[in-house]
Amino acid sequence: MNIFDPNTHIQTVTIVGLGGTGAQVARSVARMVYDMKAARLHAPQILLIDPDRVEQKNVGRQLYTEADVGQPKAHILMRRFNMALGLDIIAIDQPVNAERHFERWGNLIIGAVDNHLARRELAKANGAIWLDAGNHFNAGQVVIGNTSDPETALRYIDGQNGRYPYLPNAGLLFPALLEPELDTKPQPEPARSCAELVATREQDLLINDWMATIASQYLYKLLHRQPITSFVSYVSADSMSIRSVPICRGELSAYLSSD
Repeated sequence: MNIFDPNTHIQTVTIVGLGGTGAQVARSVARMVYDMKAARLHAPQILLIDPDRVEQKNVGRQLYTEADVGQPKAHILMRRFNMALGLDIIAIDQPVNAERHFERWGNLIIGAVDNHLARRELAKANGAIWLDAGNHFNAGQVVIGNTSDPETALRYIDGQNGRYPYLPNAGLLFPALLEPELDTKPQPEPARSCAELVATREQDLLINDWMATIASQYLYKLLHRQPITSFVSYVSADSMSIRSVPICRGELSAYLSSD
């Protein structure tokens, strides 16, 4: 059995994007940190990053209420979890910037964003563990990795005695995530958020919950030093299934050699 072993002491967990998936992940992370502190284990600092304010369309579809409308998502969740669990979460209501935010807080980054510009910033944190969650109508994938350098990924494609210190991150496995979506319509339209897609029934109401659960389980394993044996998990709400791809040369080669 091959396992991901980055040999990293996780001091910070930075969650970027606090919409349908990110807010649910933040809730899970807050619970994990509370539990770790109760058990007198070393717990990481939590940082929440999102420039958006709650809109009416977010209520009921994300982790926000009517009273939250107009307020910054990051500050709402910070106050909620700090007050409920006695934590010291930090909130930043600005667009993510790798140089500003990851130099100090870039130990482990959870990306739950819906645009290529934000993912490009996440990809700049080479060396940090990047856990990325992305979805469409009723399916998606969660990717864990810590290098954007193809040479490093290939150098460690066989691991070391069953342990993999480096795995390719989401930007290396799925380069299209870092590029704008091609628009084949005569009149280009602005990208729509997950909340807008849910509102028009173009996205499953619960797919974000599925994504958050899988991403949170990866994080739980990291924080508790439990074996991580896969580098990408595919989720389908339609078939109610999860398929995780095992860490091994054959599977990694297929992704790294794809055009």
